[in-house]
Amino acid sequence: MESVGDLERDLEGMREYYSQGKTKEASWRKSQLKGLLTLLKEKEEDIFKALKQDLGKHHVEAFRDEIGTLTKSLNNALGSLKEWMSGRKAILPKIAVLSTAEIVPEPLGLVLIFSSWNYPFGLSLEPLIGAIAAGNTVVLKLSELAPACASLLANTIPNFVDNKAVKVFQGGPTVAEQLLQQKWDKIFFTGSARTGRLVLSAAAKHLTPVTLELGGKCPAVVDSLSSSFDRKAAVKRIVVGKYGACAGQACIAIDYILAERKNISTLVEMMKVIIKEMFGGNPIESHSIARIINKQHFLRLKNLLEDPNVKASIVYGGSLDEDHLFIEPTILVDPPLEAAIMTEEIFGPLLPIISLEKIEDSIQFLNSRPKPLAIYCFTKNKSLERRMISETSSGGVVFNDAIIQYAADSLPFGGVGESGVGRYHGKFSFDTFSHEKAITRRSFLTDFWFRYPPWNAHKWQLLECAYNSDYLGLLLVILGLKKPRRGSYQPAYSH
Repeated sequence: MESVGDLERDLEGMREYYSQGKTKEASWRKSQLKGLLTLLKEKEEDIFKALKQDLGKHHVEAFRDEIGTLTKSLNNALGSLKEWMSGRKAILPKIAVLSTAEIVPEPLGLVLIFSSWNYPFGLSLEPLIGAIAAGNTVVLKLSELAPACASLLANTIPNFVDNKAVKVFQGGPTVAEQLLQQKWDKIFFTGSARTGRLVLSAAAKHLTPVTLELGGKCPAVVDSLSSSFDRKAAVKRIVVGKYGACAGQACIAIDYILAERKNISTLVEMMKVIIKEMFGGNPIESHSIARIINKQHFLRLKNLLEDPNVKASIVYGGSLDEDHLFIEPTILVDPPLEAAIMTEEIFGPLLPIISLEKIEDSIQFLNSRPKPLAIYCFTKNKSLERRMISETSSGGVVFNDAIIQYAADSLPFGGVGESGVGRYHGKFSFDTFSHEKAITRRSFLTDFWFRYPPWNAHKWQLLECAYNSDYLGLLLVILGLKKPRRGSYQPAYSH
């Protein structure tokens, strides 16, 4: 772990190390990725303990959402690195004879990553994988809200990667502010929209490019499903996509449900059954559901429920245990749309269901609100599916499941509008921390005289043919077989 007192000296050393070209070598990048893979293997039990201490996560959930996905990402990066680093040819206009072009990725330089507390390993190491694979030097700022996880990462990462290229900082807002005062070649932030605005404002001082992974209220649109098998599968995926995703403390967790009024009672009864199957009749005794991160967030969620109009809408759950930072999986039906629970991102195990007369009304409802990170749509109606894709905007759309997109290296992960700027995961992480440099090469053996002044109608016509890919016309003009158009050329000035 680094001290902020040594910050400017450390950053100067990292810039100097980057300038030596070491991090651009494929062998260096692979060795760092292998180091992170070894970290996950050797420190697995310690990671489980830290996640249990900070968030009450069961080790299976911890493996599913953090160690497992990171191992997959690292293996993917190691297997694909040669391809990612290779330049690719670019097609030039036919008029550019004896010319070639390619696009070559190069690292950005010194980058800053802010991680988040809800997935403290995944949201720290996933962007770090991309930054290292792209050949950068990296400063990683850990979230102070998950202290056990932050301490473990700060004390172990230096043992598995190059300390001259990767440095880890702990601390609260003061440390973050000091980091943001520095000049970076890229800032990658995961967290709330409120803090994201502060990061963007600080980055503007140096015109630093920024990726913001935020969130928003991710809806689940639940259509009528004819078979009992489909209904049960949908409800299981909804329950795990809410309560099984760090107890709803996830940017991609389902925030609320939209369903037809006639189907809501059946939906609620099925959800009650599945919640009991997954978390037991007394969920506080279950080890399969996470706890709220701290008292501040617990009280925030408690306040959402204590609104009298909201409290009246609770149809299941609602019990709270402040001593254990536990909130029971809770279902609400038609809380007021103007209430905080429907205007703020919930980030907890409270799930409102909003009734609609017909499911197609969900499109207008979604379009009246900020663009979410994800839309989940449970339907077998192809017409609704097409409309959901073409008539709504979100970071991504998942049909008939929830949160699975996070584990897909082949898909870009990121928001749009207020849910985020930029994308990452897999090759998209590599691209996020790279600059695509355009390389063009031209032979001296040929040239086109008509691209040089002084200008006249003849050169104008030649350029017009060239830009319109009218190669026959170009040849005819050169041979004098095509007359220049009349009256369309006027000299810019006269002597």
